[in-house]
Amino acid sequence: MTHELKHIVKQFETRKEEESRAVLATVVALDGSSYRRPGVRMLLFDNGDRVGAVSGGCVEKEVWRQATSVLTSGTSKIMVYDGRYRLGCEGILYILLELFDPSAAFFSAFWDTIQERKNFKISSFFKKELSESSGYHTVVDFGGTVMAINQLEKKSTEGLSCFKQEMYPCFQLLIIGAEHDAVQLCKYAALTGWEVTVVANPKEEKSEVDFPGIKRLLNIDPELYRPEVDAQTAVLVMTHSFVKDLQFLMTLQDQNCAYLGLLGPLRRREKLFDELLERSPEISEEFLDQVHGPSGLDIGSETPQEIAISILSEILAVINRKEPSLLKYKVGRIHT
Repeated sequence: MTHELKHIVKQFETRKEEESRAVLATVVALDGSSYRRPGVRMLLFDNGDRVGAVSGGCVEKEVWRQATSVLTSGTSKIMVYDGRYRLGCEGILYILLELFDPSAAFFSAFWDTIQERKNFKISSFFKKELSESSGYHTVVDFGGTVMAINQLEKKSTEGLSCFKQEMYPCFQLLIIGAEHDAVQLCKYAALTGWEVTVVANPKEEKSEVDFPGIKRLLNIDPELYRPEVDAQTAVLVMTHSFVKDLQFLMTLQDQNCAYLGLLGPLRRREKLFDELLERSPEISEEFLDQVHGPSGLDIGSETPQEIAISILSEILAVINRKEPSLLKYKVGRIHT
C-alpha cells in the first residue's frame, strides 16, 4: 500500500500552493468482508477531487458526503458503512476521516524514507463506533521520529483503539532487457504500482521515454553492472541474448531478491544452467532452484501484453506465497 500513500502525498504537495484543504479517509476496522482491507486510504479535496479509493467504488460518494463536515469543523470522525444489504462484500467498514495537512518536516522525512527504502509505521487512534472527536488522529513513525498528519495540537490517546500498520518499501521490478516485451512488462508493472528499473544495452540507445511508467533506466554493459536488489525486488532477465543473459545471471548469483525470472523456453534455460555451472562450478543449487524459467503462469498467453500479465501473475503468486488456482473453487475467505 506504500505506493498508494506515495501518490496521495505527492498529489497533496502538488496542490498545496493552491491552498487546497483535504481530508484523509482510512479504513481502520472491518467486520466481515470487503473489497479492500483495513489500511487502505483515499484523499478528498475541498473541491470534490479524490485521490485513491477505499472500496471498489460503492462507498466513495458517502465518504465524500461525510468528509464535508470534517472540512468545515476540523473535527475528526468515524463513519460506519454497513454494506451487508448494499454491497456484494457483506461487511461493515469503519472509516476514519481527518484533516490532512502535514508539516514540511513530515514531507522531508517521508520522501527520505521512501528514497532510502526503509520501513515506517502508521498508527491511527479512534473509537470503533459512529462518532466525532478532536482526539481521533493518525501519526507516522519514521524510524523513531513520530509525526502527525496534520499540524493541530498534540492529542491524547487514552481510551482509544489503535490501528497499526507496518509500511514496507515499494515493491520494485528490475527488468534486464529492453526489447518490445520489456516495454509492455514495464507498463503493466507500473500500473500495478511497482517501481520499475530497466537495464538496457548502451548500444540500443534507449531512453526513459521508451518505457511508460519507468522510474529509472540504466544503460550499462553486463560486466559493469552491480545490481541493487532487496527482499522487495523482483528481477526478470530478458535480453534476448544468450551471452548477455548468462553474464547477468552470473552477476545475480549472490543477490537475495523476492523473485528471479528468466524469459525463454525450458531448453534454453537448461543450456544456460549448464554454461553457468561450467563457468562457475561453485554456484549453489539454491540459486538455480530459485530461478523461475520459463517465467510466467501457463494461462495461454500469446501477445507481449498477455505474456506481461502472465509474468506479473507469477511474481504476485510467489511473493504472496500462493498456489495459483481459480477463485470459484476456493472455500472460505479470499484474504487471510
